Amino acid sequence: MRAAATSRLAGALPLPFKAQRRRTAKAPVAMSAAPSGRPTAKTIKEATQPQAGEPKPAPAAAPAAKPAPAAEAPTAAAPAAAADPATATPAPAASTSAPAAPAAPAPAPDAPGPAPAAPEAKPATDAPAAAAQEGQKPGPQKLDAAALTVEAGEPSLLGASPSPDPAVPGVNFALWAANATSVTLCLHDWEDTPILEAPMQRTGDVWHAFVAGLPQSHVLYGYKVDGQGGWEGPFRWDKSKILLDPYAKYVKGRAVFGKRDDFEQFQTKEGSVFRGTFDFESEPFDWGEGYARPNIPLQDLVIAELPVRLFTAAESSGLPEGQRGTYAGVAAKVEHFKELGINAVELLPVFEYDELEFQRSANPRDHMVNVWGYSHLNFFAPMSRFGSDGAGPLAAAREFKQMVKTLHEAGIEVIVDVVYNHTVEGADDDPYLLSWRGIDCQAYYQQDPAAYTRLLNYSGCGNTVNANHPATLQQIVASLRWWVEEYHVDGFRFDLAPCLCRDEHGAVMSNPPLIRAITKDPVLSKVKLISEPWDIGAYMVGSFPNWDIWAEWNGKYRDDVRRFLRGDGGLKSEFATRLAGSADLYNTNKRKPYHSINFVIAHDGFTLADLVAYNEKHNDANGEGNRDGTNDNFSWNCGVEGPTDNPAVQALRGRQMRNLHLALMLSQGTPMLLIGDEYGQSRQGNNNYYGHDTALTHYHWDQLEEAKQNGWFRFYSELIKLRREHPLLGRAEFLSEQDVTWHEDRWDDPESRFLAFTLHDRGQGGGSLYAAFNAHSFEVRITLPAAALRPEVVPRVDPVYCIQPYSSILLIAKDQDWAPAP
Repeated sequence: MRAAATSRLAGALPLPFKAQRRRTAKAPVAMSAAPSGRPTAKTIKEATQPQAGEPKPAPAAAPAAKPAPAAEAPTAAAPAAAADPATATPAPAASTSAPAAPAAPAPAPDAPGPAPAAPEAKPATDAPAAAAQEGQKPGPQKLDAAALTVEAGEPSLLGASPSPDPAVPGVNFALWAANATSVTLCLHDWEDTPILEAPMQRTGDVWHAFVAGLPQSHVLYGYKVDGQGGWEGPFRWDKSKILLDPYAKYVKGRAVFGKRDDFEQFQTKEGSVFRGTFDFESEPFDWGEGYARPNIPLQDLVIAELPVRLFTAAESSGLPEGQRGTYAGVAAKVEHFKELGINAVELLPVFEYDELEFQRSANPRDHMVNVWGYSHLNFFAPMSRFGSDGAGPLAAAREFKQMVKTLHEAGIEVIVDVVYNHTVEGADDDPYLLSWRGIDCQAYYQQDPAAYTRLLNYSGCGNTVNANHPATLQQIVASLRWWVEEYHVDGFRFDLAPCLCRDEHGAVMSNPPLIRAITKDPVLSKVKLISEPWDIGAYMVGSFPNWDIWAEWNGKYRDDVRRFLRGDGGLKSEFATRLAGSADLYNTNKRKPYHSINFVIAHDGFTLADLVAYNEKHNDANGEGNRDGTNDNFSWNCGVEGPTDNPAVQALRGRQMRNLHLALMLSQGTPMLLIGDEYGQSRQGNNNYYGHDTALTHYHWDQLEEAKQNGWFRFYSELIKLRREHPLLGRAEFLSEQDVTWHEDRWDDPESRFLAFTLHDRGQGGGSLYAAFNAHSFEVRITLPAAALRPEVVPRVDPVYCIQPYSSILLIAKDQDWAPAP
């Protein structure tokens, strides 16, 4: 039933925000009482009365007229009761600025009363001057509860949304919380001082309120949610906690990456404060005249995986301190990307997250800072501390857009690594209550009803998002569309994607509603969709639900290429299959070789230099006794573990790095590499370095200059450019017998560790390609293809060529008559 209901959801029409009459909240609105001893609870009237020694306020301005009823009034109906969460079917997002809430009958309005006057504009305060130059209005206004009126509002758009009627300025708030019994809206000023709390009204499964007179930016908000039942069941209510709106478009937390401040109000175990905010008054970002997205076909991409924080955090980046480790830092290095030859960056997670989550309490990892970001606390807001100079979430969002614009102008696409499989909120044994968990734990997280610790953990991070619940599905789809339409990203890599194929109890679904909804979405179906097709318990390489448009990280490619080139026996056929595009995995239905994202190195695991320098992981610095990180590295240290001055070992490692990179660039499919391997970065054998914001993990720009002097960067980058430019590489179709000749007659010999082949130029241009890989510990003598022996093609080449141990060659024909040797 859920799959069927979600299918209807995916095809439903979005609901517009209706400018209907609103009814004033019946109950007086209370001021919030902050734990730190901030203002005590009072009604608005009491809170705004002059105190002893204070002057009386001036009389209020004449009330503004109420808006006229909408052109299309809703069908009259009684107020909706709470719906069963199993049958809730919220509609898809109405727009990228505010997703549509579940349709429900509107309650009959009370007799309309006068609306308050719009608050007097206050002077701007301490926002950076640069923000105004970028179109962002400088400074928050002073908030006055007396100038605000809370009304019923509308359930149609989840999150915060502006009034559609200029005559009644304000902000509407709507929260889906099907199992809650009460929801309270909490408004704070920009420094997090409480301004007011107001009970929200319910329509169907959505709680809503409209605050007339509320400024259009620099306001913080959240919700207190309560309900029935507790830890003995599926819910985790805590009505004392102000929860982050899952639909908040911006999130304010500590200002500077990794540095605690007063705003976050950190408490041991409880963690830090993160508040939602909005901006409805800044000028739209100027993408520029003539701007266009690159729209590069997947088959033509060369992707570089890149962690924003680590890329420019080092002083050697040459950037001002406030720009290091930021979106601006990435944009500043666009010339490096062009010189390297890549045309897409895959950013490690850039949604808001708590980089100090490991430091909430004493534990073996409390010295670590999360630099990778696989621990979201919101799906819509850019990571604010990847913005420059601690300028805050609004400035960071514009800086992200400027980064995307800069990269697009250089012909470089932006793919974002997204983590919808789990959140920062942890497991029941160490919960971090921030948002979803306290709003509706049953709807948002997969659970085992028979277990004491109910939350399932297919992510390995304490919880697993219940992605195929209709409300969660709607939220994820709305988030993806927001990033495409608002931030102009070109695609997504879905972390631990099989988690998104599981039902509420963790069973893998053959036709997961979320994946289908993404695939059928008119916006999302046109961007790059890449799955990491494994989680804890499911391995879906080649079988991830794909509808012929999803690509996959090909883990089998990584493993087979590593193993063959380090000299493992019995892998010749597998190695050839991976070079040819993994037809055994992807040549089904309408899938293509480019649906295989080929990689040898990724962020989680050894770097390229460490892959040839370490047999074992060395993760002691992580605090878990070297137990974390994978043991299946398929690496080879070439005779010495770790750094060495032995010139023979150094030379062998250099050859192995070249072999691995050549294999990746010659393979059919879409290649992905890790930024930093172009200079031979090392993590000293740490294959799980997610928590180190130090020289161990930072990109070292001085070492890049050394690599440009010793020839490694030239080799690395020139092969990337060959991969992009040569017509025989990066094909749209699988190889036929006429396209390739395998110079091989020992396929079944498990001792054979040599492979040679020719890709034939059949009119495509560029010249035929001959490549050979020798993974033996001894040299192999071969006869080169006939055309290669002609003096005008390759002068003074002996017909018999000796390929040295652990080495490879690539020859490019200069005529169209190249034929393989008999």
